[in-house]
Amino acid sequence: MRDALQGLIDLLRLERLEDNLFRGASQDLDRHRVFGGQVLGQALTAASHTVEGRVVHSLHAYFLRAGDPEVPIVYNVEQSRDGRSFTNRRVVAIQHGRPILNMASSFQVAEEGLCHQAPMPDVPPPEEFENFRVDLEQSEKLPEKVRRLLDHQRPFDFRPVEPVDLIRPRKRPAQQNIWFRTIDAIPDDDHLNRCMLAYVSDYNLLPTAVLPHGVSFLQGNLQMASLDHAMWFHHPPKMGEWMLYALDSPSSSGARGFCRGLIFSRDGTLIASTAQEGVVRLWPESRR
Repeated sequence: MRDALQGLIDLLRLERLEDNLFRGASQDLDRHRVFGGQVLGQALTAASHTVEGRVVHSLHAYFLRAGDPEVPIVYNVEQSRDGRSFTNRRVVAIQHGRPILNMASSFQVAEEGLCHQAPMPDVPPPEEFENFRVDLEQSEKLPEKVRRLLDHQRPFDFRPVEPVDLIRPRKRPAQQNIWFRTIDAIPDDDHLNRCMLAYVSDYNLLPTAVLPHGVSFLQGNLQMASLDHAMWFHHPPKMGEWMLYALDSPSSSGARGFCRGLIFSRDGTLIASTAQEGVVRLWPESRR
């Protein structure tokens, strides 16, 4: 399992090609496309390499095309602005000569100010829940590529407070709470921790939009794909410690689902906020 975590750390380390040009490896999770969180994390890494003395406080990204897991991704950073307090960077992720993601990110000099936050949901601690897994023995009809996707080693320990049955989904409110942390400690590097949080923030967001409809991607006729992703960092994350991802989906319409998330440390500090909209299409049975 530690190999999976080291693999993620290595994935977020980019090769510098020029002053504002970087290259990152791709990872194949048996999805035939690059995981969106990987492109987010690597794009943020690229932007961070061009900034000194400031930390990221927000990012806004659009997923333009599915990434090819067979080839590396090139990240072109535009140094848009360096102000007295804030720095802005624009990153374009490129494969096969075409952009697959556009991202704008903002960095700030550390300073104090007025402080308040939303309360953390009152849920039991992570020790009372089990690590997320799908009992593959319950469904022998799953395609082999889906079984590999569900069974691959993850660098994170996910412990859902309200477990979802992907094989036999039922209708439920469009909200969920999930404890998570890396499976082992990682280096005490603030940029790495923020980039890794961007990576993992793409997990579980869009699936929240289908909870009221009792459907699952394992059925074979559900299409889900992220369109955009926004994130705000309020406090430094520590990825090796438990955090709670509180998720909800206020709306789904027009073949799109909109989802929000709040990420809390175990002591109740609001670490980050997220928002995402994605394609959610349920194809007729005949199109499976």
